[in-house]
Amino acid sequence: MSYRGDPLVYETLNKLSIPFEYHEHPEAPTVEVASRYWKDIASTHCKNLFFRNHKGNKHYLVILEYRKMLDIHQLEKLLKQGKLTLASPERMKRFLGLKPGSVSPFGLLYDSQHHVHLFIDSELKSTQRLSFHPNLNTASLVIPTSEFFRFLDWVGNPYDFIDYFDS
Repeated sequence: MSYRGDPLVYETLNKLSIPFEYHEHPEAPTVEVASRYWKDIASTHCKNLFFRNHKGNKHYLVILEYRKMLDIHQLEKLLKQGKLTLASPERMKRFLGLKPGSVSPFGLLYDSQHHVHLFIDSELKSTQRLSFHPNLNTASLVIPTSEFFRFLDWVGNPYDFIDYFDS
């Protein structure tokens, strides 16, 4: 089978023997659009947001269940990293090798310096399966949650769990 997306994602998952389901769909640059194509996919779907601090010297990938509404001020207080803004497309390309609309934790494959710190909603730990773009927003990959954390441990970026609640 031919997969859309970043070949490095598939090579890495295969190398680590991480099983995945592949679901191709039209371009989905936002979770609102993507949710139209997820209705028949049994998984917890994620919202992935890439931020920088006010100095621009630290970058964060925040992963939440896709229906959670983000309150940036609440997030700033929770993360204790100062004022946050969405990172520019140039920063996204530099640190994750990604374009806007395709943010994915699989972009960490391009962060060899482990510059990007992840903050993951702790509620995601209790799910069975998670879905993410394979670094291109015309497909979704579903992987077991435990295998996602094994991938994160392998890639080596620091991550913390947060208790993020809708306001």
